[in-house]
Amino acid sequence: MTAHALSQAPEKFHVGVDIHGVHNWNNDIPVFAPWYEPEKFPEMAELAFKSSPMAYVDKWEDPVLLIHGDDDRNVLFSESVELAEVLRKQGVEVEQIVFPDEVHSFLLHRNWVEALTATFEFIHKHSSAK
Repeated sequence: MTAHALSQAPEKFHVGVDIHGVHNWNNDIPVFAPWYEPEKFPEMAELAFKSSPMAYVDKWEDPVLLIHGDDDRNVLFSESVELAEVLRKQGVEVEQIVFPDEVHSFLLHRNWVEALTATFEFIHKHSSAK
């Protein structure tokens, strides 16, 4: 939801934290539906993309903190990597926290503590800047 907000309503938000977010449904639908191949279902692929933040990423202008475990089996870790690359090319401020060997729901308590602490600090830093 953070990525949708920052990409589709940049005038309403000025900072965000995205925790293991889906950014292009065409990449993640096959995780749960192995039969799905975007090139075989062009209408479905178009709808999936239009329902994704990457469809609107060119409007994104606000800083974001991306947090993701690199062993996430629900949302591909590459989603955060690709989004970070695109945003940096656009000049958007991106910070990342990657939890090695961590899954979608973060198994380790210390990772939740770090993620939530970083969330507070990132938002506070950008809120006090304006």
